[in-house]
Amino acid sequence: MATGTHFHQELATLRVKVLEMATLALRNLETAIKALHERDYELAQYVIDHDCDINRLECEIDDLSLRLLALEQPMAVDLRTIVGIQRVNVNLERVGDEAVNIAEKAMFLASRPVLPFSEQLEELAEVARTMFVHSLTCFKDNNVEAAYEVCRMDLKCNALEVDLLKGLMDYMSKESPAVERAVHTILISRALERVGDLSTNIAEAVVFIVDGDNIKHRFFD
Repeated sequence: MATGTHFHQELATLRVKVLEMATLALRNLETAIKALHERDYELAQYVIDHDCDINRLECEIDDLSLRLLALEQPMAVDLRTIVGIQRVNVNLERVGDEAVNIAEKAMFLASRPVLPFSEQLEELAEVARTMFVHSLTCFKDNNVEAAYEVCRMDLKCNALEVDLLKGLMDYMSKESPAVERAVHTILISRALERVGDLSTNIAEAVVFIVDGDNIKHRFFD
């Protein structure tokens, strides 16, 4: 097992970078959701303009984790920590991408009439945001019990997305002038559901780091 002081200092640096990236991803996700709800073009543009901050950190984390694996050849929990961090890193970057997707659709919808699905969309957005926040807390605290709770929350996120999709599909069949807006809203709902999936992936990575268990693709109720 890699036990050198330098190695663990580098590992601590790696965790700090992940938490910094997590903060930026959460900022962009919350800003994108706010831009959607408030129909704010400038907030949406902010998300798009600052996605590069997340991408930069993803590369830094990837480089450092690969260097630690290659040079230190860690074992046991140290190895799991680095591999788990690599998984978290990928999912954080994808949350940033989904925030951009939401922001782009919000920019389109900002100048169009509002569809009668705001409350459902807000509920889905809040569940997805809460899942992401909880997944980040799990990682920060190495909290396995909370990680399992995030996985269970994904069922609600999926159900909300399905209900919203059904409502929008029915609405489009009756209100043809609203089809373009409804399609953009469907894409937003899909992005929010994806945030829930990515949050679940992060929670699963926490379980792997702490317990060494691979719980990917396991069903929860």
